Amino acid sequence: MIRINETVPEFSADAYDNDEERKVKLSEYRGKWVVMLFYPADFTFVCPTELSEAADHYEEFKKIGAEILSVSTDRVEVHKAWHDASASIKKIKYPMLADPTGRICRMFGTFIDEEGKSLRGTFIIDPDGKLKAMDVHDNDIGRSSAEILRKLQAAKYVRDHGGEVCPASWKPGAKTIKPGLDLVGKI
Repeated sequence: MIRINETVPEFSADAYDNDEERKVKLSEYRGKWVVMLFYPADFTFVCPTELSEAADHYEEFKKIGAEILSVSTDRVEVHKAWHDASASIKKIKYPMLADPTGRICRMFGTFIDEEGKSLRGTFIIDPDGKLKAMDVHDNDIGRSSAEILRKLQAAKYVRDHGGEVCPASWKPGAKTIKPGLDLVGKI
């Protein structure tokens, strides 16, 4: 399983992307931030709420140099069928990766062997391909695109402003911390 600050190994997958099937390679996103959204399956209950919400925020992600990739163990044909059948999923303009063998899910530690599906997981990869944030949880709990965007903004800020760190609930424009300077005598 990949750990924080490790380089994510190259992978490729079939994807449903902008009304067509294509091959996606992680390396095509070098130089950009990548947000990977692992989810259990198409045609489910919580997943369309999350993926649709991510679609609603997609332009905000792109404005700060990020791409979203969603991943499930469904085949690309199932992604297309879901896209064609669901108004929520029709909004998606980011690639929906197919991982029917669970190879990518296993790489990120989200694969559930007994079910052949993925846990709900979010991974943020920096422009150099290093894993900067991860959040994996039970499939009954939906995630927040606004919080994922906030974490991405914090990771980007820290990368762009070496020597500064972001405190709890930090948002762009808020005060950051310079370790060693801001905390001296305050602990």
